[in-house]
Parts: sequence; structure tokens; C-alpha cells
Amino acid sequence: MKKFIAIAGNIGIGKSTLTKKLAEHYDFKPYLEPFSENPYLQDFYKDMKKWAFHSQMYFLGKRLQDHYQLVIDKHSVIQDRSVYENAEVFAKHLYRKKFISKRDWKVYNQIYKTCIRILPPPDLVIYLKASVGNIMERIQNRGRDFEKSIDEHYISDLNDLYDEWAGNFKLAPVLVINYDDLDFKYREIDFKNFLEVAEEYLK
Repeated sequence: MKKFIAIAGNIGIGKSTLTKKLAEHYDFKPYLEPFSENPYLQDFYKDMKKWAFHSQMYFLGKRLQDHYQLVIDKHSVIQDRSVYENAEVFAKHLYRKKFISKRDWKVYNQIYKTCIRILPPPDLVIYLKASVGNIMERIQNRGRDFEKSIDEHYISDLNDLYDEWAGNFKLAPVLVINYDDLDFKYREIDFKNFLEVAEEYLK
């Protein structure tokens, strides 16, 4: 029987690593977070308030398209970051910071909530959770230039929104993994112990 797993978590926490390792272990098809060019990003970084809604609408459309491809794929699949996170964490953060107006947020939410009622949800969401300090260290260690300007306050805000979203998500079971003291990339025993827990959810 086909399975659909979504890996959720803050920037730099290790979603891609877990996606790849689970895909290899279970012989599932991995769908890694796309680095497609958002045509609004340059404008957004110059004037966030003016272009936040446009940028997030692009991301929403791309994520919904990706979700549909996952649903129709005949293989069991694992997704690195879901449409739910884009909406409930990143877009909502911009709305709460008043970069997206109340009127635009209403339109965005109407489209998002209608689409997720139509599209089948994952069978399981695995939420990797860690402290702000741990996440900042992981971001620095992977050394991506475009992430160098990320500050602790932003990561903290996203952490709060992730906890809020994961605690209220009802469309699929959510397996919360405290990732502060784990390392699936370099400590195989951590991954092995995690598999024992995950397999209970996947039965």
C-alpha cells in the first residue's frame, strides 16, 4: 500500500537528511524541497511589505502543485517540507509582522484552506523540533550564503509558529521528534532508534 510521509521543521534543522535516509531505508521516492526561482523574491527583499503577498502566493501555488504530484505518484513518497508549513508558518509569520495585509491574508487563506480540503493529506507528518541555539548552529555549519543574515529572533518566531501548527494539525498523525540531542546524519544509532518509533506510526 502506498505511503505519503511529510518531514516538517525549521530552517536548517535536518529535514533533507532525514528525507534521504528514510527514502533509502524504505525504498520510497524522495521529494526534496525545490530551489526553484521565485520571480518575486528580488522585489520582496527590496520591499517586503509591497511584495510579500505576491511572493507567498507563488510559493503556495508551487507547493500545491508539488502536493498534487505526490498524490498521483504511484510510488510511496517522502516530502521535505509541506504546503501546510508554507501557509501556517512562513506566510502566517509575514502576516503577523504586518508585511501581508488583513485583506490579502483572507484571500490567501481562502485559497489555501479550499485546496487542502480537496487534496489528500499525508499518512504521517514527522516534525523535527529543536532549540533556537541548536538550529542557528546547524545553519552556520552548512554555510549557505543566503542564510547568513538569518537572526535568532526570526528562527524563534518560526519555532513558535511550528509548535502552534503541529499542536493543532488534525489532518494526519504528527510524530514530534526532539532533535536537539540527535544527529541522523552522523550517528546511525540515533536513526535506528528513531525508526523503531516511526514504524509504529506507519503500521
